[in-house]
Amino acid sequence: MFKRYIAYLKDNPHGYWFKRRLYGWGWVPVTWQGWLVILVYIVSLLILAFTLDEQSPPQEVMFTFILPLVLLTGTLIRICYKKGEKPHWQWGLPEEKPGGDDVSKQ
Repeated sequence: MFKRYIAYLKDNPHGYWFKRRLYGWGWVPVTWQGWLVILVYIVSLLILAFTLDEQSPPQEVMFTFILPLVLLTGTLIRICYKKGEKPHWQWGLPEEKPGGDDVSKQ
């Protein structure tokens, strides 16, 4: 199963940065560009988290953490839509059609 999953991720003729998840809805990074986007997102969130302390008033938390978190997450989703496969609910590896094309290439 693991070898089939790796083969699924490597089958990327369109050069997508993100491919569909095998289970559920969403994306998985498959190129170095996709992994870089995820890394930048995580580092940005950590930097934002370290700006807060116990004495931070609610307004400061809202404008220095929550709002940037929403904007960063929206940007990440937009990049995934632009540079990834069209997401849809999937449960397991795509099944091949009789013509040799699998469902993921539609």
